[in-house]
Parts: sequence; structure tokens; C-alpha cells
Amino acid sequence: MKKLIYSSLFIFIFSSSKLSAQYQPKNISKDDLKKANQWVDKTYKNLSQDEKLGQLFIVALYTNRGENEIEKVRSIVTNDKIGGLILMQDDAAREITLVNEFQQKSKVPLMIGMDAEWGLYQRIAAAHKFPWAMTLGAIQDKSLIEKMSAKIAEDCHRMGINWDFAPVVDVNTNPNNPIIGNRSFGSEVSNVVNSASAYANGLQNNSILAAIKHFPGHGDTSTDSHTDLPVVTHNLERLNNVELAPFKTLMNKGIGGVMVAHLYVPALEPNKGIPASVSKNIITGILKNKFGYKGLIITDALNMGAVANKYKPGELDAMAFKAGNDIMLFSQGVTEGKKLIQKAIESGEISQSRVEESVKKILLTKYFLGLDKYTPKNPENINSDLNNDSHKTLVQNLYSNALTLLKDEKKLLPLTGKQIYYVPLEESPYQTFANRLGSNIIIKKADEIATIPANSTVIVGFHKDNSTAYKPYKISDASKKVLSDLTKNQNVILNVFGSAYALKDIDISKVSTVLVSYENNEDSMNATADALNGKTKIQGRLPVLVNDTLKAGMGMDLNNSQK
Repeated sequence: MKKLIYSSLFIFIFSSSKLSAQYQPKNISKDDLKKANQWVDKTYKNLSQDEKLGQLFIVALYTNRGENEIEKVRSIVTNDKIGGLILMQDDAAREITLVNEFQQKSKVPLMIGMDAEWGLYQRIAAAHKFPWAMTLGAIQDKSLIEKMSAKIAEDCHRMGINWDFAPVVDVNTNPNNPIIGNRSFGSEVSNVVNSASAYANGLQNNSILAAIKHFPGHGDTSTDSHTDLPVVTHNLERLNNVELAPFKTLMNKGIGGVMVAHLYVPALEPNKGIPASVSKNIITGILKNKFGYKGLIITDALNMGAVANKYKPGELDAMAFKAGNDIMLFSQGVTEGKKLIQKAIESGEISQSRVEESVKKILLTKYFLGLDKYTPKNPENINSDLNNDSHKTLVQNLYSNALTLLKDEKKLLPLTGKQIYYVPLEESPYQTFANRLGSNIIIKKADEIATIPANSTVIVGFHKDNSTAYKPYKISDASKKVLSDLTKNQNVILNVFGSAYALKDIDISKVSTVLVSYENNEDSMNATADALNGKTKIQGRLPVLVNDTLKAGMGMDLNNSQK
């Protein structure tokens, strides 16, 4: 597949029958542009109406739900002539084999997507996990984020994936957000924009499509849209300055897709209870007409409880297309949706030119991603290809650059050869960190802290559950008491292996040193131990507003070579 470097602006591309609009490879020649249009026009003309409508749908492929589930997808691919698949859990080799089969069966190549915000690990447990967006938001050298997403793009190509539904550009201003949280780059618009831009460039410069999400902004919600419909009550001024701001900035920088959220936003949609994902006022009125977005517009997953429980199969798909979406993701009723869309065309509610606009955008995207020349992927050795030393080296460097030192009043860092005590707290594993720190570390359990000699240097580790990016972080009262007791006669280094939000109700006034590592996994713990031992520089900055004391942008550099 040819490597593409994407232009910074969307341009209009003329076909023989209809004006369509799309991102395009940078420095594309007029001859190549002509060939692209010819392929789109020829392909479009050779499609039946049913096949054209099929291009508007992406369904989910699970390989961990048995053969009956796979057979259902096989039937949809064959009979409904859909436009693409979203790969879900969990066996990479099986997914590659099925994608090869389905591509062979498809008249038009399928667009293969995946939620791979923190790499393919998000769906494939055998892959290597990359840091969450919140961790990346702490990194000051944004070129490192681009290197990361370039590696994710490499992994996507290995799997036959064309579209990573990332990055999240929601500005997370709600510490208790139950669905975004660590998936956001932070609470400051500029940091979100700069981080997301680097992420998208790493994908698209390596011919994997990006999608900024979740329009018009999911960062200040208290409801999980997987279960019910969140409401964003901010006024228009606030929405323009915060929630909408990253989208307005990034959508004109060549990013190929925008994903629309299941949110009710009264300031943008006057009809009560209408989700953004099916709102013509928001999608056509604002995203397309007011903001002038010309790329692919895709719904968030249509199986989510915020919308799926309220409509019959197919109804939601037809509503989403009428509102202005080009692609209905995770459709639960392709056949029914196609019938309802066709019925709306016949009644004059939807024009055929609207179908042509969306289908040609989809086809043009597929052409620019090289899908006109699809090559089957080899499933052999896929797990080792997705998880090897090249991943580990890159990821540990990312965690190292994210480490954020909020205070070091007694200059306890870096650690010297003297005896250090270590008290691991909270629910998650810590042994990797202890092992990497070295042999001069004595581990003490919470009920053993009274045995630590006075005026010792004591590392307190808050090791939080790293199994999900969604869970809000709360430190137990028992851990708070241990920390408080230790500060009375010890020199304490508090190390948070979890979100910085874990500090929102922690009294750190008497804690000498506070370091945030953002996550609790082997790569993060190894990177942290190396920094504490003086092997690497500490230079991250807090990406979120935690409380009145701990504000976004806080952090101090520690050049460990000085000591």
C-alpha cells in the first residue's frame, strides 16, 4: 500500500457527475487526481442502488462470540454489500483470516476500522498497550506522540485496518466523567489540539485514516452514553470556547473523519432529547454548513444504550443518515435501515444526490487509502508483530516523558544509594516497580509502617487499577490515613500510578515530593523507577485541572544528571 502524506486543507474534487469533497494526499498530481475521480465514477456507476446504500454501513466483527456471530457478519457482508467492518475483540489471526475472506467476497473493498486509541491492545489483548491520551497530554515534546501513532499505523497495516477511530479531542473538564477520563488529552483546549494534531498526523502520514471524536464534545458529562443519553447544558459561548474549539481547529487540517456523539446539547438542538448523532441541526447545520467540514462524518456506535434502546432496528440508521452522517457505525439493522432510507428517497425526504455525495466520499477515501489494490494480510506471527521490543522501547520512552513532578521540597530526588522504604497502597500490582528500584528497597505493608525508622525516605505508591481507561479514580480512606501518618516523621515521596485526578481530595501539603506516573503497568513502573534512580530526566506537565491547588500546566523539570 502506497504511503500517503496528507494535505493540510480539504479541497474540492470534481467528478463527471457530481461535486464531491474530500481530503487528499499531499502533492498529488493532476493525473493521479484524475485517476482517482475516474475510479470513483466508474465504481459508483457500476453499483446498484442497494449496493450504494450498503456503502453507508459499518458493522461489528467479534471473533470471541462463536461461529454463529461470525456467520451473521458473513451473511451481512454477502447479502447487504456493506461498506466496512469495525474489528472488536479479540483474536488477531482469526480477524485477519476473516477480513481476507470478506474482502474477497466484496465487490467494493471494505473499509476496516478499529477503536485503537491506545493501540490495537484496546481490542486485541495480545498487542502491546500504548499510553492513554491523558498520559500523552503530559508529554511536552508532541513529536513523540506522532511517533507513537505512526507505530500504531504500522500495526494497523499489519492487520489490514484502514481507519483508527481516534484521537479523542474531548476536553475533559469533569474529573468524574464516566466515559472519557483518561481517553482525553486533558482539560486545556490548546494541549488537546496540539496532542491530537500530532496523533492524527502520525496516522494519516502513514495512510491510516483518523477520526476526531466525539463531536460536539463529550468532556463534561456525568452519564455514560453506553448506557443512557448524557446532557451537555453549557451555553453557546462556553461550547464555542471549550467543547467545540478542538473540532473547529482540527477539522480544517486534513483530518479525514469526525465521529458524532450520542449527546443531547440544548444550546445546539432546540428539539428536546434529540441526540447530536441524529440531529440535522448539529450535523448538517453546524458541522457541514457552518464549519464547512468536507470529510467523512460517522456516528458513534449505534448499539450504545443512549440511542439503541429507543428505536427499532434500522430506524436509528435512517435518522442518522437524514441528519447528515455519511456512515452509520455498528449498525444493528442494515437491511431495515437501507429500506427506510430508500423509502425516504422515494418520498422525496432524502435526495438521491445526498446518497451520491456520501458514497463518493467513501469511495474516494478508499481509493486514497489504497483499497483499490487490496492485498491480503498474512496471519502468521501476528501476535509477536504486534508486541515486541520495538513497542516496549517506544512505550517506555513515552511514559518516561510523561512523568510529572509536582513538588520536591526536600530535594529527595533522584534517589541515592541510601536505604529507601517503599509502601505500596491501593488495589493493583506493584512488584515490577519494586524490582526495578533495586536491592536497597525495603517493602513495608500498610500495617508495618510503625517499624520504619524516623526520618527515613519512604516512597508511597498509589497503584490504581489499570484495566480500564474509563473508571474515575478514588483513593481509599485507609490509604489517605497511611499517607498522613507517614508524613508526621518521615520524608515522603508520593508516587501516583494512576490518573492525576486521584489527587483531587488528597492533602499533599506535608508531602515533600509528589510524582504522577498516570498509569499502573509494567512499562510505566519501569520508566518511573528509572527516573527515580536518576537514569532519565523528569519533564512532564499536568494535563488537567485537578483542584484549586493542582492546576493544568504544573510540573517541574528534574535533570537527574545534576546529582
